Amino acid sequence: MIRLRRVYDPPEPGADGVRVLVDRLWPRGLAKEAAAVDEWPRAVTPSAELRKWFHAGGSAGEFRERYEAELAGPGAVAELDRLRLLAEAGPLTLLTAVKDPATSHAAVLADLLSA
Repeated sequence: MIRLRRVYDPPEPGADGVRVLVDRLWPRGLAKEAAAVDEWPRAVTPSAELRKWFHAGGSAGEFRERYEAELAGPGAVAELDRLRLLAEAGPLTLLTAVKDPATSHAAVLADLLSA
């Protein structure tokens, strides 16, 4: 099972399983102890260039295509495989600082991990 949650929400020990931060930058104003992050695989986070392009007005559909292309790179593929194994072993929670994780890069990543 793969869950999407905001990193600012308090951990749910019985439900979260392995907590994986999927943002390239550490969330502003959040102490590492409070975040309770188990993994932070930067190889599966959107590149700085992609984030800047999207925030400058890029479309969601094209963002998804570009992000999936980044995730096809060698470093990302190995991390995706490892995250799939973690998800098969138990709950996996993808954490992001965005306000709506269901419409973010974390949702794209969850789709790829579930495929």
